[in-house]
Amino acid sequence: MSKPKPTRKLRNSNTSAEATRRNLPASPLQPSAPPTVSGRWLLIAIATAILASLLCAWGTLCILFWQGSWQLLYHPASVVTRTPASVNLPFDSVGFATNASGEPQLRGWWISAAGQARYTAIYLHGADGNLGDTVAGLAQLHALGLNILAFDYRGYGQSHFVHPSEARWREDADSAIRYLTGTRHIAPGSLILVGRDLGANLALETAAAHPDLAGIVLENPLESPTTTIFNDTTSAASNVLIPSLWFYWTADHNAGADQDEPASYQKVPARKMVVWLTGSAKEPAQFNAAMTNWLDQLPPPK
Repeated sequence: MSKPKPTRKLRNSNTSAEATRRNLPASPLQPSAPPTVSGRWLLIAIATAILASLLCAWGTLCILFWQGSWQLLYHPASVVTRTPASVNLPFDSVGFATNASGEPQLRGWWISAAGQARYTAIYLHGADGNLGDTVAGLAQLHALGLNILAFDYRGYGQSHFVHPSEARWREDADSAIRYLTGTRHIAPGSLILVGRDLGANLALETAAAHPDLAGIVLENPLESPTTTIFNDTTSAASNVLIPSLWFYWTADHNAGADQDEPASYQKVPARKMVVWLTGSAKEPAQFNAAMTNWLDQLPPPK
């Protein structure tokens, strides 16, 4: 008996299964070769990451320094704890340098002389504190027969709050001059700038720009006030064309020789005088005598 022949359909089915098996992907259990990364690429990536981090850190430090650099030189206080009334000195509170809305940007005190005053002093205090720290000095100037305008720069005391800067100090000093000449109608030739510490440096720069003023008194100006923030005063001193009186405090009782003269003082071409004070009990009398002598030698106000 002959065997039946396999049908074509079965043969075709086996052929299809074989083809399917041939096209199947490799088993996931079979290990594959790991990707390779060149050492040069790794070094470049690490160097780039380090450089980017350094640039970010440097940029952050620059921004922080720019925002806070003013604090290296200026140390304002907002609360005025003392006024001229504490030494029985009559005064008027004043505001000037108004903004667009009419609000004064600068606040200060107007202290009239007891009698007829030849000169009016604009008092420019130092970088620390505010007007409340100047009462003793203002009383000493008032005793010399001067009218006095003392004010706080912007950022100090009751004046408008902004971060202090050299440019703003210059603007505020100019505003004080305009207030006296424009509002109180005092002639520029009757105005004297009196500055202490960094305020003396400001007075020096302001005097260089206002040769029509009567004179300038400098109490212990700083020779090198953080020059990256505040200009070197030696350049301004060479442009001062009005009489100047310089006070310096020192523990050296032999001070005052030519070699002790500060560089800024030597640069001034106009009439000048330097007085060395040693902090002794005679200091107030020495200060008053030097001021009186200097005031008497000023030319009559125009």
